Amino acid sequence: MERSVEAAVLNPLEAHVTQKASITLKEGDPAPDIRLETDAGDPFQLSSLLGKKVVLYFYPKADTPGCTTEACGFRDHSKAYAHHNAVIIGISPDRSASQANFKTKYGLPFTLLCDVDKKAAQAYGVLKKKNMYGRTVLGIERTTFLIDEHGKIRNIFQKVRPHAEEVLGTL
Repeated sequence: MERSVEAAVLNPLEAHVTQKASITLKEGDPAPDIRLETDAGDPFQLSSLLGKKVVLYFYPKADTPGCTTEACGFRDHSKAYAHHNAVIIGISPDRSASQANFKTKYGLPFTLLCDVDKKAAQAYGVLKKKNMYGRTVLGIERTTFLIDEHGKIRNIFQKVRPHAEEVLGTL
């Protein structure tokens, strides 16, 4: 008996978050489901967007120069994404108050998620060792996942600079 798409999407998160090593996802894999708080403090579950394309982009910290440029790029192309039945979702380890301030300050018309405990980053394999001021720390590697209407990862954009137009071109 075949599993539903939702069940196939839900299972990877439960398996991945308990592992300490980074998970390597590849195109064609089911997107791990995530259950997080939004910038407005509301609950969010990725599987609620089945039937739509999802641009899920991970960024290290709200209101920093690179992350702001990236978010504003997605903002500036948000109508074109909507035309392609695509929903943009940003995710970082920031708390909801920081995400809400960032969203308001730059007029971001899409949801920002709060991955404070970095479980979603771990499930997606974007939690990486980084060298910060001579110290090795775990941080978010800027990565975007394009997820299709069936909950499968269609494209992965790793170690990116602002790239809203590039992602849009793959729709």
